[in-house]
Amino acid sequence: MKARILKVPKTEKEVSLWVNPDGLVKGSLFLLEQSHEHAGQEEPIEVLNQDSPFVVVRLHKPEQLRFYNRTSLIRVEYEQEENNDALGEQTIIPCTIHLMDGSILEGTIRETLPPERARLFDYLNREKARFIRLYLSDTEVCLINKAFINYVSPSDETH
Repeated sequence: MKARILKVPKTEKEVSLWVNPDGLVKGSLFLLEQSHEHAGQEEPIEVLNQDSPFVVVRLHKPEQLRFYNRTSLIRVEYEQEENNDALGEQTIIPCTIHLMDGSILEGTIRETLPPERARLFDYLNREKARFIRLYLSDTEVCLINKAFINYVSPSDETH
């Protein structure tokens, strides 16, 4: 009976994880129903940028619970509903990210940033964030571990 009282309500978010050295893994992250940082459900980037060394992932095939070391996660991709409501307040930075495994990802960073810290260089150098968020399309999101980035270059605004 006590175990139910201590259980924190969470929902599962399906993701594709690129793990070093395993490669592609399909599974789910567990998200709090209420974020500690904003109104609404916790986001995958909040889970990945926590200080604890391990993150819980439920694999789909085989059905298994695993605790991945965050430093072994190269990138995490997922689909989200298109949300254009906050775009007016966000800084949009088109860029190309070259990973150490040879992958090249093109997209946009869309974050609410203070004007004095709204450059690509500033975003990449945020100290407390292990992962950065790159929108590959309006609904496809990629969270990238900065430790696996070789270099980032700004892209043309017209892409």
